[in-house]
Amino acid sequence: MSRRYNIEKRVLVTGGAGFLGSHLIDRLLDDGAEVVCVDNLFTGSKRNLYRFADNPRFEFIRHDVTFPLYVEVDEIYNLACPASPIHYQHDPVQTTKTSVHGAINMLGLAKRLKCKILQASTSEVYGDPATHPQAEDYWGHVNPIGLRSCYDEGKRCAETLFFDYHRQHAVEIKVARIFNTYGPRMHPADGRVVSNFIMQALKGEPITIYGEGRQTRSFCYVDDLVEGLIRLMDSPPEVTGPINLGNPAESTIRELAELIVEMTGSKSELVRGPLPADDPRQRQPDIGLAKSVLGWSPKVALADGLKPTIEYFARTHVN
Repeated sequence: MSRRYNIEKRVLVTGGAGFLGSHLIDRLLDDGAEVVCVDNLFTGSKRNLYRFADNPRFEFIRHDVTFPLYVEVDEIYNLACPASPIHYQHDPVQTTKTSVHGAINMLGLAKRLKCKILQASTSEVYGDPATHPQAEDYWGHVNPIGLRSCYDEGKRCAETLFFDYHRQHAVEIKVARIFNTYGPRMHPADGRVVSNFIMQALKGEPITIYGEGRQTRSFCYVDDLVEGLIRLMDSPPEVTGPINLGNPAESTIRELAELIVEMTGSKSELVRGPLPADDPRQRQPDIGLAKSVLGWSPKVALADGLKPTIEYFARTHVN
């Protein structure tokens, strides 16, 4: 039974000052919810929250989820965790603690409040996959002691905690495995290919691709992803996930770079760099479960989503 004391649903979003979190808050406020945003601002930005400053249904709490939090809400979206290699490798111990201790604290809160909680997991739980595309029943191929392990294994452990709280304490859980997502409000220095390539192209700098650029990724526009999260949260109690949320349209890194150069009218040249450790060669979601259970599939084509993303970076981060 959710704690509905008011007409408005009260929703907690951890990591709400980040790229994905701020877009989710946009949608929740548009849908009439009250939103409590929690973020320690390690990678999140207050700039992403300025748009909500005058909204009486929005509240911001600066807090680190590795410490307990006491609030009264009806639903919890747990998005807190650095999500790009540059950021999560900066303090790998804290990254693991955010995934693991953060999950424990948010699950404890959900248990006390008897409310639904959604975990923003990741396609990184599949590691460098031995199957293609990746379906939810694939257990992954992950290096447990590598440079990316703080994030990959932290998220895997968080999933374990979610399902154990569900089985042991009957907490209503939702687990989304999020594949590469892009859009306005991405951090310009997060080291991800979309933001990297756009910034380099807009500045006329060489665009760095790793190896020969034959690695594949599947890029999902943020509005599509948020729709998937909302549908998962609103699904019946027996729908726990994990459910893949991503765009199955696959592109090579080189193709992405060439498209961004074309769309920006840049004179940037492509240059090659060494492959990062444990960088997945292929990444493509099997979204059959999301289609059948949630009635969800992405609608925005890559070029259509890149247009507002490029406009955002040109307007806010390039002189």
